[in-house]
Parts: sequence; C-alpha cells; structure tokens
Amino acid sequence: MVAHKQQRIPNRTIARLSLYRRLLNRLLGENTQSVYSHELAAMAGVTAAQVRRDLMVVGYQGSPTRGYDVRELLASIGRLLDAPEREGIALVGVGNLGRAIMAYFSGRRPKLSIVAGFDNDPGKVGRMIHGCPCYDVREIADVVRRLKIRSAIIAVPASEAQSVAETLIHTGVRGLLNFAPVRLRVQPEVYVEDMDIAVSLEKVAYFSRQSATVRERQPEARVTVVAHTAKRAAVGQEEPPSTSHAASKA
Repeated sequence: MVAHKQQRIPNRTIARLSLYRRLLNRLLGENTQSVYSHELAAMAGVTAAQVRRDLMVVGYQGSPTRGYDVRELLASIGRLLDAPEREGIALVGVGNLGRAIMAYFSGRRPKLSIVAGFDNDPGKVGRMIHGCPCYDVREIADVVRRLKIRSAIIAVPASEAQSVAETLIHTGVRGLLNFAPVRLRVQPEVYVEDMDIAVSLEKVAYFSRQSATVRERQPEARVTVVAHTAKRAAVGQEEPPSTSHAASKA
C-alpha cells in the first residue's frame, strides 16, 4: 500500500508532516477513526490541496467516501519520519532551558528520545535528570560514539555554542537543534535548526503592536466617516429647491 522512494523532501514538507502527526494523535485520542483532507487542513492552517500533496510524499491515499484512516495514516507518516530503530538524542547544556526541554520531550516519541545530557556543573554530572543520565561535557566524544548518536540539542550560552557544535560534529553528529542565540558555522552536510526564542518573541511583540495600532485606528476612521456623512446631509438640507422643483410649483 505504501512505498517510500529515496527523494529529497523539502524542509517545510517535513515540518507539516510532523504537524499532521501531532494532530492525528489528538484525533486518535478523541476516538476519531477517519479524517478528510479539508478537516486536517483546517486544523493545520493550510489548504486541503496542500494536505493531499504532502501525503503523496508518504505514499498514502485516502478514500473519497471515508477520507483517511487515522491509524493507517499515522503509521505511514511514522515510517517516513522515524528511524527503523529507537534513535537517541544528546542534549548539551542542562540548565533551566535544557531541563525544560528534557521534561517536555520525555515520552513524546517512542522512537526518538534524549538519552544523554552533558553539562560542566559538578552538581549535575552523574545524576539522572528527567530520566536521562547527565555526563561531564568532557565525555561528549566517548558517549556520543558509544551510543551512536547522530542528532543533538545545543542549549548552552552563545559563547560556547560553536565549540560544542564542532565537538559534536567531530564525533559523528549530523543534525543540530540550536537554542543558542548565535549562528553556527558548520559543513554543508550538517543540518541545523535554529530556535532563537528572543527573536521569535520580538516578532510576536512587533506584530501584536501593529495589530493593536490598526484596531485603535479603526474606530477613528468610522467616526470620521459618520461625521462626514452627517455633514453632507446637513448641507443638503440647507440647499435651495432645484430649478425643476420650483418650476413645477409655479
């Protein structure tokens, strides 16, 4: 039924497929057995045509009368996005942000989990934090190679991020989720996803101000229109009768 071809899938398509999976899991939790493309599109904030194009990538086709089977579609997306076996992730920087990431991600993906944390704080090294062992940063190379880790999360200060990235890449890591507020310099074959919370928050604040300004101006515009209309009406009442009207009365 499903055949995945070796192809270069765009980043945005992968992101949408991951979003669809989250939405489908929610539907499954609500005992929903099937879903149409337009329903999934409304939940994801895209068009039904976009949903159908994205699902062509996973090779799964729904029924015109029943839509997509939720369980089968979830399985199909999982076969594309997930590794065949359980995949471990490393996290460098077990501070407030790092611990929050560990807590949030714990148990969310059965085949994708944080299996090793690294920090330079002696009070954290050797402990289990949210079910994950924490190692000294000097052990990155040994632990990453032993656990065959290929993806990592960087949650360290900006001044340390580049050196941490280089250490991880040197040990075989080829994917980085970077929470440090700095652009990493890496080889073309290494995929980096930047998550700059400060930049994102600045964007949210900017557009919220723009929206508020527009809403504040709208009542003024309505008042201006109403006042202008009233003025025109008043002027019209004061105008003398037209020539044709006066002639008819004569």
